[in-house]
Amino acid sequence: MPLPRRLLNEGEFIVLDLRPHWWVLAGSTIMLALSLAAAVAASIVVPGVAHDPVLIVSLVAVLVALGRFIRRYTRWGTTTMVLTNERLVVRMGLFAKAGREIPLERISDISYHQSLFERIIGAGDLFVDSVGDGGRQVLRMVPRPVRVQQAIHKQMAQGDAPANTRP
Repeated sequence: MPLPRRLLNEGEFIVLDLRPHWWVLAGSTIMLALSLAAAVAASIVVPGVAHDPVLIVSLVAVLVALGRFIRRYTRWGTTTMVLTNERLVVRMGLFAKAGREIPLERISDISYHQSLFERIIGAGDLFVDSVGDGGRQVLRMVPRPVRVQQAIHKQMAQGDAPANTRP
């Protein structure tokens, strides 16, 4: 669900359109797979009278894991981080929407944090400090946070350039 073109200002264009890193789905995907495997194993291995109660419990576990996966996937699929040549826009939500726009000229600092594991998978947290009421915005599990930080810096530098040298 990218930023609709009608929400862009005249002369504004999208530089980056990102979702959170796929790793945010890994835990719920693994839990769903394990609960499905347990349900299949229970239906094959458990004999006799104990079969039905064990199968029912394992199917309830599958439904709980499926609900968690759907909730996480919906949150992942409806969260976008869009960098334009004028602003950074973070939007989330399917039915109830929430969003935050930070004009590039109001950004005072951008930093990131990556653990060793996050470096391996190519994810991390991006911290965007802005002047004014907003303060610090934390963008969690951003794919390639160093490249996103560089892209923001590049757009900020181009915004400082005289108007006749902009693309």
